[in-house]
Amino acid sequence: MVAIIGLGNPGSLYDGTRHNVGFDVAEKLAQELTIAFKPGRGEYLYAKCSFKNQEIVIAKPLTYMNESGVAVADIQERFDVPLEQLLVVCDDFQLLLGQLRLRAGGSDGGHNGLYSIIYQLQSDEFPRLRCGIGSTSLPKDKLLKADFVLDQFAPDETKAVREMIERSKDACLSFVINGLAQTINIFNKKEMSKKINPKSEI
Repeated sequence: MVAIIGLGNPGSLYDGTRHNVGFDVAEKLAQELTIAFKPGRGEYLYAKCSFKNQEIVIAKPLTYMNESGVAVADIQERFDVPLEQLLVVCDDFQLLLGQLRLRAGGSDGGHNGLYSIIYQLQSDEFPRLRCGIGSTSLPKDKLLKADFVLDQFAPDETKAVREMIERSKDACLSFVINGLAQTINIFNKKEMSKKINPKSEI
């Protein structure tokens, strides 16, 4: 069993916000696999199917971001998912919009959702896919950063967000099919390099 858990905040108030990229990826993945979310036995929605001879559960915690670990621990126990098969998808303002970083484990990196998961699982040894939401408008003040992640994306960011969600969906499917190491080699690259350095082809 593989579990792919997208982090976010429930409710229409948070739809389309930077902090809800994990939810967006989970929804895109469920759409790709033509499965629908339904209420779980705990505080989460889930969709379940078989893909490439592998059982998959996709989930969205309903606990709000800061208590994500409560739902993740429930899902991990309910579906008997080994930690190395539990992929958490979340936003990261320390990465530029469009960049992806897949890791086998590690610290929370200042992300409250990851902090909660590590606390509840009593382990940081689970894979996580970080989706970049950073921009030049990111404030330096720590208190203002909380407002930044709860903001909607700017209109001129829409295309980059859509492309990142699509790549993230593909990364999740690769994780299921190819495993973590190969997926890291495929997706941990600077997809935005041509935009950052337009003279790279000269």
